Amino acid sequence: MAHGIDEVARAAGVSTATVSRALRGLPNVSAETRRRVADAAAQLGYVASPSAASLASGRTRTIGLLTPWINHWFFANVIEGAERALRTRGFDALLYTFEVPRRAPRRRLDPDVLRRRVDGVLVVGLPLEDGEVEALRDLGRPLVFIGTGVPGQVTVRLDDRTTGRRATEHLIDLGHRRIGHISGSPFDVAPASPPVERREGWLEAMRAAGLAVDPTMETHGHFDVEGGRESLATLLRQCPDLTAVFVASDEMAMGAILAARALGLAVPDDLSVIGVDGHDLGELVGLTTMAQPAVDEGSAAATLLLDMIAGAPAPAEVVYPTTFVERGSTAAPRPPAADPVHR
Repeated sequence: MAHGIDEVARAAGVSTATVSRALRGLPNVSAETRRRVADAAAQLGYVASPSAASLASGRTRTIGLLTPWINHWFFANVIEGAERALRTRGFDALLYTFEVPRRAPRRRLDPDVLRRRVDGVLVVGLPLEDGEVEALRDLGRPLVFIGTGVPGQVTVRLDDRTTGRRATEHLIDLGHRRIGHISGSPFDVAPASPPVERREGWLEAMRAAGLAVDPTMETHGHFDVEGGRESLATLLRQCPDLTAVFVASDEMAMGAILAARALGLAVPDDLSVIGVDGHDLGELVGLTTMAQPAVDEGSAAATLLLDMIAGAPAPAEVVYPTTFVERGSTAAPRPPAADPVHR
């Protein structure tokens, strides 16, 4: 015979509210009470109904997950890490994606689709306008941002500026002096966003080395392979004397390598290429990269959000470093051809 929560409460000598809190792992329940409730529930064969628990607590045990893409390496890995952490704690994810056009701003966020449907919100790599952030805050649910942060909101992010600087310094140390840069979307100009910060790192390294930078040395690749392919061709038309390029993502970097080969250039003899991410396919093309633990970032962000839902304090931000992975796409520049000797 099935037993209800009232019987578990009587057996454990506590209220039904305490039974609910204890079995859902919420705070303000002592270890002894939690053990007593668990023992009573096990003896009576009581299994809480998720729908009943949601109705009783006002909780949905669902997290809203906002992202512009799910088919790009970084976003897919962050989402995987977040979902793993959510499942471990008995939560589900409600995925809300956006179409991000290449040549126009994206449509505005409508948080009403999440109202009364989620207990918290994860925002993955999505730069938001002030009005959009306010609308999310108005949901009255905890927020955690991954990648692109918002002042005053908990953020899990990469040390993007250091990443861009170290990637560029690697090329400078090899002897390159004309180093281009491929960034993300031209519409992503939010302060502290990954493409902005990676570009700043590139600029810092170039200036520190006393190297010239001009607008012809950079372009936008929209964070995908095709964008990287198109951007590298554009970059070399604008600045044909480049010997190396720092690319703000591995997918764009792989596209750049394809474009270089199509133009008859050897990588790295004619052009060195370094990316950011640690993409699973990077090893196949010998891509030198600044690798990031995207799955761990997603897991950490989801865990922080669940802790916030349970009433625990959260740090303002969690910053991950990248790991330099050297492969075959970077090398010293080819020596200039010697002038012919005239007799």
